[in-house]
Amino acid sequence: MAGIRIGDALARLWEVVVRRVDRPLFAIAMAIVGVGFVTLFSAADQSVARLTNQAVSLGIALAAMWLIANVPPQTLSRIALPLYLAGVVMLVGVALFGVVVNGSRRWLDLGVVRFQPSELMKIALPLMLAWYFQKREGRIGWADFVLAALLIAVPAWLVKRQPDLGTGLLLTASGFYVLFLAGLSWKVIVGLAAVGAAAGPLMWAQLHDYQRQRILTFIDPSTDPLGAGYHTTQASIAIGSGGVVGKGWLNGTQAHLDFLPEKHTDFIFAVFGEEFGLIGNVLLVILYLVLIARAMMIASNASTLFARLIAGAVTLMLFTYAFVNMGMVSGILPVVGVPLPFVSYGGTAMVSLFIGIGILMSVQAHRKLVTS
Repeated sequence: MAGIRIGDALARLWEVVVRRVDRPLFAIAMAIVGVGFVTLFSAADQSVARLTNQAVSLGIALAAMWLIANVPPQTLSRIALPLYLAGVVMLVGVALFGVVVNGSRRWLDLGVVRFQPSELMKIALPLMLAWYFQKREGRIGWADFVLAALLIAVPAWLVKRQPDLGTGLLLTASGFYVLFLAGLSWKVIVGLAAVGAAAGPLMWAQLHDYQRQRILTFIDPSTDPLGAGYHTTQASIAIGSGGVVGKGWLNGTQAHLDFLPEKHTDFIFAVFGEEFGLIGNVLLVILYLVLIARAMMIASNASTLFARLIAGAVTLMLFTYAFVNMGMVSGILPVVGVPLPFVSYGGTAMVSLFIGIGILMSVQAHRKLVTS
């Protein structure tokens, strides 16, 4: 009898743990994480320490995901404003007291760990905008979009100053997705695109020298194959040398002979492509597409405007991260320093990504518990 009672208690505990977890979404995300661990072990030169650090980050990320999945969307909307303000304050703190690594001031030293506030802002900004537009539901006007643009511009500018142009652009994109889903007209979008194109020379003048060089090298990598074009050239060689079936796990020459830079972070897709070839690349892309499809289904079934906006923004950002990373590694986009979701090494990024997954799970689990 005691064994039966313990079994029943464990079954009830398990039900409590998994009841808010969207199993298809979780299974796909963990499949990509599995690919990431296999590739990271090779990319990090079989470093057990790096793999252990990533495993610890994954554990924290899963705990954060589960916690967020059990929080109703209406509760998430209540913390949107303080979370956004905290994120902006931390970005200001980075500008004043941040830790400099490789010439960039992007981290706050919290003693035990270094924290990158721009990763927090990737979640806080869409939450803030979704909360604001829900408050204005039914009476959204052009002034609301202007205010929303300012809410986007402040953190994007602070991140760009670090300098981290890639993350600044991704923050802008995440905010734009909420604006678009909230009803920003195509006429305004086309007009903004035209203004952006016209302001190109002014924006060019605001870029750092290395950022300008990256864009010029993207147009023609052969102009500086050993300098600014080195990353793109070596990544292209790695992916191309993998062929159809790849060279095999742990057998990539570009990575293991140290020709490929940033091989465990931004350019880990090149390591994967070299070792697993075209077939591996296609299967990884399919995993990402299935993940995005499931997330889109959750967003379309959301019960409130806030839930639809935040779920839609998270979905589009997952697509953007994967597309931009694969695009820059493949040479079809400039190098902007964007990690490959769930695959690249990095604790803060892993946590922020699984918080996004947790938000999607919250929207899915509570869709019938709130009124539209």
